[in-house]
Amino acid sequence: MHFNPVPDYHMHTPRCNHATGTVLEYAEAAIAAGLTEIGMSDHSPMPGGFDKAWRMDRAELAHYLTEVEQARDLLSDRLTIRIGLEADFHPGTEAWVEEMIASYDWDYVIGSVHYIGDWGFDNPDCIQIWDTWKIDDAYIAYFELVAQSAASGMFDIIGHPDLIKKFGHRASLNNTAVHQAEEAMLQAVLKSGAALEISSAGLRKPISEIYPHHRIVGRAAELGIPFAFGSDAHSPVEVGSGMDQCLAMLASFGINDIAGFEHRTMNMMRITHA
Repeated sequence: MHFNPVPDYHMHTPRCNHATGTVLEYAEAAIAAGLTEIGMSDHSPMPGGFDKAWRMDRAELAHYLTEVEQARDLLSDRLTIRIGLEADFHPGTEAWVEEMIASYDWDYVIGSVHYIGDWGFDNPDCIQIWDTWKIDDAYIAYFELVAQSAASGMFDIIGHPDLIKKFGHRASLNNTAVHQAEEAMLQAVLKSGAALEISSAGLRKPISEIYPHHRIVGRAAELGIPFAFGSDAHSPVEVGSGMDQCLAMLASFGINDIAGFEHRTMNMMRITHA
């Protein structure tokens, strides 16, 4: 099944130290793929040197914004470019992140959890730490943090909502505590009014699966939680990657609309077949 393109709101720049390509190159790739709207959302600065190797420095933020603004203005007749940010949720940094978010008129902010305490659970350099955890406990800790990120009210989109599975670690199907944590996470997202990201990035990772799991998508659909699409592109060739598969999953649960954003206001747009 083929769908007309929807906005891809998750893509990065080399400022995060693990992506390639200029904003213009991402934009040109989007145009070539038939997209009419994208959003840049590079990894935000964080205080105290947190995860410094994987994100831009605060001093780089102005340059990031300038590059995106220039591309937006240059291509305004061919492509809508929204200006976003992927900000980490890490307990204790909320005030700093909130101030940073308030410093600019973003179109949207993605809130993502990449750390449980000081463990970067999705970092291949830290994969050995998985051996010190019970998988179910890691899932519960992760979903509790995602729930807190939604409850903070700082974010418009909750990013890749089961990133914890990236390397193929799967929680027990019959663990009640895991299911309760997952449900609490979804209830927090519902209460926050944020969109849940459906991300194709997992298709390119060891798990080879969309984020989030179809069980989570189905439950979110029951609750009426909106979705936004993101490829999590770290190079221009990944722009729009896996979009049809993600939209097909949404359609399988009767979801006919996708979230768009402008000045942090959500607008629902119809998902249509090509």
